[in-house]
Amino acid sequence: MIDMEKQLESGKIFPLVIKLTIPAVIAQLITFLYNIVDRIFVAKIENVGMDALAALGIVLPVTLIITAFAHFIGLGGSPRASFKLGEGDKAEANKIFNTSFVLLTIIGVIISIITFFLAKQIVILFGAPLSCVEYATSYLKIYSIGTVFVLLAQGLNPFITAQGYSFVAMCSVLLGAVLNIALDPLFIFVFKMGVNGASLATIISQLISFVWIIVFFYTKNSIFKLKFSDMKLHIKRILSILSLGLSPFIMAVTECAIQIVFNINLNISTNGNKDYTAALTIMLSALQLISLPLNGLGYGMQPFVSYNYGKGNAERLKTGIKYVTIIAFIFAVIVWVISLAVPEIYAYIFSASDSVRAICKAYTPFFLMGSIMFFVQMTLQNINVALGQTKSSLLLAVTRKVIILIPLCFTLTHFMGFKGVYLSEGVADLVAGVITSIVIFVTFPRIFKKRQAEVLSEQQGFQNEGEINGNKTFN
Repeated sequence: MIDMEKQLESGKIFPLVIKLTIPAVIAQLITFLYNIVDRIFVAKIENVGMDALAALGIVLPVTLIITAFAHFIGLGGSPRASFKLGEGDKAEANKIFNTSFVLLTIIGVIISIITFFLAKQIVILFGAPLSCVEYATSYLKIYSIGTVFVLLAQGLNPFITAQGYSFVAMCSVLLGAVLNIALDPLFIFVFKMGVNGASLATIISQLISFVWIIVFFYTKNSIFKLKFSDMKLHIKRILSILSLGLSPFIMAVTECAIQIVFNINLNISTNGNKDYTAALTIMLSALQLISLPLNGLGYGMQPFVSYNYGKGNAERLKTGIKYVTIIAFIFAVIVWVISLAVPEIYAYIFSASDSVRAICKAYTPFFLMGSIMFFVQMTLQNINVALGQTKSSLLLAVTRKVIILIPLCFTLTHFMGFKGVYLSEGVADLVAGVITSIVIFVTFPRIFKKRQAEVLSEQQGFQNEGEINGNKTFN
């Protein structure tokens, strides 16, 4: 950990950016694979593949809610812990880690109970076509049993990244993904469990990832250790975690909300035609392919940003963020061009029926046309969180989905029918991306200068105090 601290503080910036972000990006790509592998396999189930795929699209918002709570704690606690490491207060950093562990466990148990007993009511409320209700309900019931492990695996992994061990964090995700890929066909086709097999494979994989992560925290490499004495819940510490985690939580919850809005509007405007819901599931998977790696760039940079923000090193922050912004923009452009030029490629990945493939080919370009702005909305927004900018992060998160997209979806669907659902995502992403860009590029320089001045003032105060004490001793 000492070597990593030195690298964060004084290592060459560009190689460090690559070292921190590449494993985080790979981890997000693995997460993408983790998320879609169930959909790919269930789409191949004979006779009911499109019903099963649509069912997983209905359940997706529930899994996003669980991810949202993991982000609430993990992405709120890990930057706070990094701040304390930068300030040299390792004891408080460890207390933040242990508090986060307890919060994740409590939330996991509560969500597990709710989703298990109300599974059918939830999928109907979320707009499930009648032919998909049974599949969605059975998947969710099984998934709910492993909710605690899902939350802990996803919520504790950022604390590995916060210490600079991006490769270890990547491996924890990779382990679960590989297991999921191996278990899915075994449970779905060999054991003939269908959709239930996909859900069971997922929770077993998350359980193994959780065990891997816990083992790491007991190794000598980890500065964070699970200690019962540090698990006492203090309201001030909890609020500090929640305040910083609120922005990524809102981002994830609003993502869930808009998908529910999408499903409900499609179900109404198409008279429950499952093909449109299946096509939406594919388009949302494509959106994840673009957004998750860009999220990974932001996540990977968080230890660098939070540590140097704690140190008040403005020039180092500017340089590191400039590098990651350029990388994020290049990636966003490349994937955006491919998505608009060959939109049907995503339908082929899921072995979609001819009717679903036609829908994807016609409307995916509209759905993804604003995704080019994700280099700001995902990467730099996560860096904004790492800088501790709770209010602006929350405002930007709410703006994209709640203020712009949800009203736009209802409005366009009212006038254009189902086409409005697909168009609303692209338009909202373009508008919100421009707003986010203006806010971030204007405020970042001010944030750096303010923190640098605060640190210089603190150092001057310590120096003056030392001189006074020295004079007293001399006299």
